[in-house]
Amino acid sequence: MSDLVTLTIDGVEVSVPKGTLVADAAKKIQIDIPVFCYHPKLEPVGMCRVCLVEIGLPMRDRATGELLKNEDGSPKLSFRGLQTGCTVAVSEGMAVRTASQPVKEARGAVLEFLLSSHPLDCPVCDKGGECPLQNLTMAHGKGTSRMAFNDKLKIAKHVPLGELIYLDRERCIQCARCIRFQEEIVDDPVIRFHNRGRSLEIVTMSEPGFDSYWSGNTTDICPVGALTTSDFRFGARPWELTPAASICPHCPVGCNTTMSTRREAISGGRKVIKRIMPRQNEAVNEIWICDKGRFVHHFADSAQRLTTPLIRKDGQLVEASWDEALDLVAGQLQKHKSAAAGLASGRLSNEDLFQFQKLFRKGLGSRNIDLANRQLGGGEIVAQVGVGSGTNLKDLGKGDAILVVASDLHEEAPLWWMRVKQAAERGVSLVLVNGRRTRLDKFAAHTVNYEPGQGLMTIRRLFGLAQVETESTRDDQLAAAAEKLIKAENLVAFYGSEGLTFDESDALAKLLGNLLLIKNGHNHTGRANNGLIPVWPHSNSQGAWDMGIHPAYGPGYAALETPGLGAAQIYAGAASGDIEALYVVGADPVGDGLMADRGKLSFLVVQELFLTETAALADVVLPAQSWAEREGTYTNGERRVQRYYPAIPAYGDSRPDWQILAQVGERAGLEKPAFAASLMFKEIAKAVTQYKHMDYRSLAQVEKQWPDVGGDDLYYGGNAYENGSGLGQQWMAAAESGAVERFEAPDIEPNSFESLPLIQTRALYASGTLTNISKVIEARLVSPTLTVSPADAARLELSDGDVVDVAVNGASVQAKLSVSKYATVGLAQLSGVGSGFVSGTAAAEFNRVVESEKELA
Repeated sequence: MSDLVTLTIDGVEVSVPKGTLVADAAKKIQIDIPVFCYHPKLEPVGMCRVCLVEIGLPMRDRATGELLKNEDGSPKLSFRGLQTGCTVAVSEGMAVRTASQPVKEARGAVLEFLLSSHPLDCPVCDKGGECPLQNLTMAHGKGTSRMAFNDKLKIAKHVPLGELIYLDRERCIQCARCIRFQEEIVDDPVIRFHNRGRSLEIVTMSEPGFDSYWSGNTTDICPVGALTTSDFRFGARPWELTPAASICPHCPVGCNTTMSTRREAISGGRKVIKRIMPRQNEAVNEIWICDKGRFVHHFADSAQRLTTPLIRKDGQLVEASWDEALDLVAGQLQKHKSAAAGLASGRLSNEDLFQFQKLFRKGLGSRNIDLANRQLGGGEIVAQVGVGSGTNLKDLGKGDAILVVASDLHEEAPLWWMRVKQAAERGVSLVLVNGRRTRLDKFAAHTVNYEPGQGLMTIRRLFGLAQVETESTRDDQLAAAAEKLIKAENLVAFYGSEGLTFDESDALAKLLGNLLLIKNGHNHTGRANNGLIPVWPHSNSQGAWDMGIHPAYGPGYAALETPGLGAAQIYAGAASGDIEALYVVGADPVGDGLMADRGKLSFLVVQELFLTETAALADVVLPAQSWAEREGTYTNGERRVQRYYPAIPAYGDSRPDWQILAQVGERAGLEKPAFAASLMFKEIAKAVTQYKHMDYRSLAQVEKQWPDVGGDDLYYGGNAYENGSGLGQQWMAAAESGAVERFEAPDIEPNSFESLPLIQTRALYASGTLTNISKVIEARLVSPTLTVSPADAARLELSDGDVVDVAVNGASVQAKLSVSKYATVGLAQLSGVGSGFVSGTAAAEFNRVVESEKELA
């Protein structure tokens, strides 16, 4: 291939793509060139010099340009001193020496210099046992030091950059990996170098300190023990930890993670999670995770967990045996049968959700099941025109396009935000269509902010413009965006539900599906890196659609002849008495503001980790296991089915959700339940056509990925774990195997607003059952906040910091007012409240309660 370059490294010939750096080329053939400042995901800077190698280039005759050769016919080479292997790109005929005497002497000198003021505290350093500096010193260091001890710098060793990350300034070798990660990868330049020479140090430039959703990644790539997380610092030694592969349970990206566990006396001899680290999956999260995925795991080990079944007797919830509780639940559900309903969460596994719908449809003959809070529609559209198998956002580049509609990816799916942002930097045309500005705006080629309630109308207009063929340059922003999208080689469309009702988001999915189906020289459906990606509210909302948690669809999107009741109808039925029994699994509709109370229900059963507001009203409460205690599968927003594994033992007498449901089902007349999650998944593969080629073994298959991380040479890629437990499988959308017809998108009349309209926005650190348990992020939790522009605040006669009563559709909440110059004029944004408070874009009333929080106190 013409774009390959052939060179030799330590006498071994290798061919690599043009532009490859010497350090990377050596890695391809398992020849290690030590690095500290270099990282394969960052731009090279050549700061630390430990990668120095000898590089020889073929000599040419100055007159003729012909290669000069030795007597044996080999090309003559010119070696010109030592060069940094991390900054020099390969060239044809190059020869590299990585183990010559000059190279060894240079490495030893660099290490001696780095250690001149480095503390000898390896026995108590959190990095000990997985420390690149320690390993490279053992391999290449001199073993002695010429540094006078009195000249050693003694500086601060416990510097909080924020409440999540601590800096040991003595250990820092000033490689700038952390600073460059924050600047290059996630566009959060909140830490910098300060001072010069031996006084050079890392400082935080934000308030609050290290204000970033990505701070934990800097501890992974730090080649020494300078940066540590507050919840793991001095908590365990790496060699004491047992790794278990998992999937992040917090958002639809499905980041691959590893839970590090240890048995410890302080927890009563119980094995607990000590930290969560990224696990490499280049098609999903690469080697990164956000801080929510890293720090919000403490709920699994919380003493507040439910440990035994509870039954209401004489008005009080009291402990009961499993048999007593299951018999009561099965008996009551059978008593009410078709008047029974079920509500589930998109956080449950595929195994849980499949058994849930099986219990109701086959065991009870009831079709009344739904997600407790169905915020985003279009699942059946995604099944047809979702992104093609093999999609990897990292493959998109110049000539391709990404469309993001009604979603703030930075808050809703941070890893997608990062990957979309990086795609834009590679030359992808990014088009944003939203009701307000977001952090992606600065990277967009075209940004369209529509008026409140006009989201669907804007997409309809975009679709219409995309069908008009023209070569002229369009001044209109929407028209120019349409032309860019339709002419793209590859097109991926993300869509969310910000400011939209469920019906509006369903119509949006259909409109975007039609946009993708437009044929204009490119096929934007049915192939890799083309199609639709929904920004679901939970980690397994996609799996919920696949498993048939919907009043109108069964497993595999099989349409039901007679639909059941949806969530809104179930809530109304519970209040009126038409629904007599309700089974809630993994959700808290009362706490989320979707139910005022239990209404006129004759029987309420809740299956949960904690005694939530809904559980406190129940007749029976069943304790479930967290994802960390069991195995199962999630399906992410790109329809990749991924397996996770148990890391810690079951808490108390809790059981997996699918097992509880199966045991209730057995008492309701279903067959004897499967005894393992893998067998439950086999049943799924038989019932769900899209999963027919999957089982736990196929989901556990892996392949070699680049860059090479997680091996013995942690200095190269950092401390992210190598993936040896499964990359998952992506099921095929219908467009990949045949033509898809255009969708009929209903006309939905937009609302008109006489007063300031309100939308509810998502916050990564929104207060909730799981996030509230993790005290380490307590300071970052978002309390109810109303954000408006200065102009709107003046019209409402409100000031920044006021406590405001926000009333919508008969419900109200008090929120602190934030007046921001970045807020959209004519639109109020409410965050940090229950997910069911505002549906779509709503008319609201705003009344000042007090002028400040201080007055409220």
